[in-house]
Amino acid sequence: MKTSQKLNFFVLAITIFLVTPSFAQTSIQYYRPDGQLGLNVFETSKTDTVVYEGLKVKIGGDFAMQFQSINQSNDADNLTELGSNLNLPTANLNLDVQLEDGLRIHLRTYLSARHHEESWVKGGYMQMDNLNFISDGFLSGLMEIAAIRVGMDEFNYGDAHFRRTDNARATYNPFVGNYIMDAFSTEAFFEVNLQKNGLIGVLGFTNGKLNQNVTVNDNSDNKVSFFGKLGYDNQINDDLRLRLTGSWYINKGTTTGTWLYGGDRAGARYYHVTDYMYDDGTGNIVTASSDFGGRFNARFTKLTAIQINPFVKYKGLEFFGIYEIASGSATGEGSMTQVAGEAIYRLGQNDQFYLGGRYNMVKGNTIDGAPDLEIKRFNIGGGWFLTKNVITKLEYVNQTYGGEGYEGNTQFDGFEFKGFVIEAAISF
Repeated sequence: MKTSQKLNFFVLAITIFLVTPSFAQTSIQYYRPDGQLGLNVFETSKTDTVVYEGLKVKIGGDFAMQFQSINQSNDADNLTELGSNLNLPTANLNLDVQLEDGLRIHLRTYLSARHHEESWVKGGYMQMDNLNFISDGFLSGLMEIAAIRVGMDEFNYGDAHFRRTDNARATYNPFVGNYIMDAFSTEAFFEVNLQKNGLIGVLGFTNGKLNQNVTVNDNSDNKVSFFGKLGYDNQINDDLRLRLTGSWYINKGTTTGTWLYGGDRAGARYYHVTDYMYDDGTGNIVTASSDFGGRFNARFTKLTAIQINPFVKYKGLEFFGIYEIASGSATGEGSMTQVAGEAIYRLGQNDQFYLGGRYNMVKGNTIDGAPDLEIKRFNIGGGWFLTKNVITKLEYVNQTYGGEGYEGNTQFDGFEFKGFVIEAAISF
């Protein structure tokens, strides 16, 4: 671990020690609970269960550590050899502040991440669930069903981002890795979430940029991204919950909108699985390494993406699915399709144990008429919530690359990685 990351852990530990006596019991309005209590929570509820008692600060954190034992192979036999050992632990520092009745802010800092050695702010937002801070009862009829978010953070496209691992926040994800086409980006955004009688509506926009700046050059073609969601979520009875949503994201610029599947700067959860060696043209053998290996990003400009998500929970059995189409321009018009299905069965006292499997497939091309690329991943495993804030997971993962589009590729022709990962995570 880098010296700066050791220092980050030390500072976080001291901070938590000093503030825990004052803030351990702090409750925030309209807030998704940490750990097991936050499972299967999507948009935050419009039910106000917390009495406003003035300014409050909640200081929390996330920690995750993995033991990885994965092997990989390809037809060129030029991959970096992997051993079985611990990966770099990751950590988040979370600040949530109740500013006024119905008005709160959230800020997350990555203290330790795979892709960045230094601490840096992942993002933050302000959420308004009423407008009483403007005037008592202001637009109260609208705000009974509406929540307004504005900030520089992840925005509400699709449902998969509610179940993914966000650097060290791994308790909501039943597996270790996120999906192959990982729809997650931190952009300057504004959105309105509407909920009434199980119906869900989201409308919002971002500036389409991951890295914010005001410089303009002759090659700039910046456009605003528009996104939204329509759906239904209802607890039919004590045993059955049904949810179905459809989301869209549209950006018509050539220098914006390319980050939807490449905006997670924390790095992928499977380490070094696609690293390979090649001749740099001078006779030297060098290693090509990516912190995002195992994912796929077509880097489409003029992007249009649609994601459909069913979720069914019957007693201890859960199913979550993805059907997603992304199209646009890279070097030419192309289209990729992603499908995924995840089945989880929870058991034991307070559902502290679970078993499950996930299938994920991405197929298509980045140029219209080119041979298809195909990536498949299968996960099987389980987990144990030792407490509501501490989880340990064990999974087996197998990911393969195929299709004519990868034939002759010195990295991905015949490529496969498979093996076991153990992960322990804490969120509070």
